[in-house]
Amino acid sequence: MSRFDLVIFDNDGVLVDSEPVANRVLSTLLTEYGVPTTVEESMARYLGHSVPQVRARVEAEIGRPLPGDLEARYASEIYPSFRASLKPIEGIAEALAAIQVPVCVASGGTHERIRLTLTCTGLWERFGGRVFSAQDVVHGKPAPDLFLHAAAAMGADPRRCAVVEDSPAGITGANAAGMTTFGFAGLLPAETLAHASGGVFSRMADLPRLLGVSG
Repeated sequence: MSRFDLVIFDNDGVLVDSEPVANRVLSTLLTEYGVPTTVEESMARYLGHSVPQVRARVEAEIGRPLPGDLEARYASEIYPSFRASLKPIEGIAEALAAIQVPVCVASGGTHERIRLTLTCTGLWERFGGRVFSAQDVVHGKPAPDLFLHAAAAMGADPRRCAVVEDSPAGITGANAAGMTTFGFAGLLPAETLAHASGGVFSRMADLPRLLGVSG
């Protein structure tokens, strides 16, 4: 009998290889707005956070508001890049095919972004109707709200849920929800994900075995 009834996937950086594109756009905008930021710094500081969360964090640090068009400009620049070049994370299609329990997505991105990225990479049908966004809850990651919302919607006990995340914030939130977390070290160093209760891995081919839910 499987130890999990549901596997919850983050989207960006776990299902789709969107983080390099997203952080290139974000770092360019922040730099333009007077907050010099490299792509590497953006990944280290903001991976797993929504753009409104990034805005709040940056404004608190610099003591002034960022321009009101940050979110709109971010979306207008990032979506064409996704359509042109986005790819699924290597090995994710095979891993999903091997997982024999229900799966869903819980992402800090908007519903529009999740649908676009999953459609561009051919993964939308695998998750259709089982997609949850930070837009659905009051508090996004690192709060546990989104994970608990996804589990409730899927009729799963949080203690029987596994979460696959690539960001410290996501792992923190899933841990707080009482779920077993697995850190995918695709971009960040493994040690930044060491608080993942189920372990850290770097190849999607290893995921079904780690979960113990393969056929």
